[in-house]
Amino acid sequence: MTATLPRLALLAAFGWLAALGAAASDAPTDPYVELRREFVAAHAAAEAGRPPPEGGDSEALRAYVLYPYVEAARLRAALRSGPAVSIATATDAAARAFLERHGAAPYTRPLRYALLVRLAQGRRWGDFLEVYATASNPDQLLRCRAIEARIALGQRDGLAEAITAEWLTAKSVPDACDAGFDWLRAQGRLDHALVEQRARLALAAGEARLARWLARSLPEARARPISDWATLVEQPAAGVDAAIATPAMALEDGALLDGFSRLARRDLAAALERYPRLVQARGFDAARESPYARALALRLALSRRPETLAYFARVLPADFDDQAHEWHARAALWAGDWPRVEAALAAMPESLRGETRWRYWSARAAEARGERARAQDFYRAVVSTDNWYAVHAAARLGQRFAPSQQAIPLDRARVAALEAQPPFARTRELLLVEMRSLATSEWRQAVDALGAADQLQAIGLAASWGWHFQAIATAAQQRLFNDYRLLYPRPFDAEVGPAAHAVRLPETLVYAVLRQESLYQPYAISTADARGLMQLLPATARATAAKLGRPRPNPADLLRPAVNVPLGAGYLRELVDRFDGQVVLALAGYNAGPGAVRRWLPDRPLDVDVWVENIPFNETRAYAQRVMWHSVVFQWLVDQAPEDATPWLVQVRP
Repeated sequence: MTATLPRLALLAAFGWLAALGAAASDAPTDPYVELRREFVAAHAAAEAGRPPPEGGDSEALRAYVLYPYVEAARLRAALRSGPAVSIATATDAAARAFLERHGAAPYTRPLRYALLVRLAQGRRWGDFLEVYATASNPDQLLRCRAIEARIALGQRDGLAEAITAEWLTAKSVPDACDAGFDWLRAQGRLDHALVEQRARLALAAGEARLARWLARSLPEARARPISDWATLVEQPAAGVDAAIATPAMALEDGALLDGFSRLARRDLAAALERYPRLVQARGFDAARESPYARALALRLALSRRPETLAYFARVLPADFDDQAHEWHARAALWAGDWPRVEAALAAMPESLRGETRWRYWSARAAEARGERARAQDFYRAVVSTDNWYAVHAAARLGQRFAPSQQAIPLDRARVAALEAQPPFARTRELLLVEMRSLATSEWRQAVDALGAADQLQAIGLAASWGWHFQAIATAAQQRLFNDYRLLYPRPFDAEVGPAAHAVRLPETLVYAVLRQESLYQPYAISTADARGLMQLLPATARATAAKLGRPRPNPADLLRPAVNVPLGAGYLRELVDRFDGQVVLALAGYNAGPGAVRRWLPDRPLDVDVWVENIPFNETRAYAQRVMWHSVVFQWLVDQAPEDATPWLVQVRP
């Protein structure tokens, strides 16, 4: 293994001197090309449970920095194939020796898990606990197996507390936890109070079925409130109707409020209709009515309904949390009620009011009151924050705007030294064999083990590999966002330039969407099956291709930048046209769908900053703001000149 490190160190030095993102190990003279192929084949065979080649692995493969992945996969396959027995086997011993030799390296985790499962199946509890002691962040299955081991071995110190911690969860648990629960019950410590406590946790999480199952073991007096609350979770309209029809029905305030809040989320009109009848039937005073008014006010604000502020007026100060404070201010902004905006801002806790977002709106409120000097002071404080609000603040001041570049102090020698360390050498090789999830695991553990100074240099290492996703993520973990020359690269100019030109969009806007959507990962696939750099759904890509006269793409095609970027740019152009050139609306539509944006349109011209602030989806609001900000940075990187910010002072048209 160590024989490869000097070569990797040389590659690191060469890669740093080459253009950022170019990998020296991809050069034609790279001696590792065949070795990587041999590794991929050996690893695939090991994962499939096939034996090593006759005569063993080559000397080069055994010396390769990724060879431990092959060894671990073979041991894991051997553990799976052999029966779990109550005595130690040669396979078990080999796996334990490997774990002792390699410690907590990422490739040991799956092997350690497989060994623990095998030891538990064989009820070899002493060995299990020895191996378990080296596991990091074990899941609930392993934690419950460890509890079972401690019971079998009579290790009772802190045992009841450990079992109680596993019991008090809102979700169903693995069957392996039953041994611990049975022990706790036998000790007389899994009493009705603990059962009820877990049932209430389940109800708060919406797990009514689990709560009903738990309530079966409770006496009627304890079970009835659980059952009533479960009805309010499962059928909130029926539960609220019952509370109205039978005022004497004993219902816990928290349960009834939970049911009403669920009804407001599912069917706002139904909740509005029942609200006055519920207040009257149950005889609510102002204090008891307040949280119900809050539930309605929040849903009304998300729908931008004109009666929102009237319902917020019924909410007592004690029932305002950060979410209510924010949507109270947003509703006042939508209504154009600047005195109410000021009141909502003044009511916020200082920790919330001091955020850049609300400092900007404090400036807008002061300006609306005619307090120009005070407003300008607020605006100037916001301009330096480098974000959507900063550009708007500059526009309000009539100033040109430029991002505040703050270079991350990178040291070439230290970056090269990091690359030569085994964890980073493994990371780089895993990237080159396209085992990206394993590379990410190696990277995260390696970076976490570094001191603060070297964590900084790791940003430069990832960037020098062209692993822009990880460079940006590592910088973000260290709260470093303003080295725009490093963190806003343009590695896809060959695709972005022609695509943007073809649909008459600025390259900077296309790059801004690409960066926000995939963070430069061509292979990215979301849980919704959005794919590639521009995160296109296959159906959207096919429809866009048909309109552009391009070949019909299959899902795999969308992982190719040459296919993905032109289609993404074309779809963005379609949205810009659909919303009559209003780019911010097009961006919101790219994220949430054009249908949602149509529902959010105002019935009168509205300042774009007010409209964006009232986007009901937090993700879409942040998306539109960030993409617009990214476009400013990319444009600044092109011309290195302050930008005229006044074009941002537009209105969203009905």
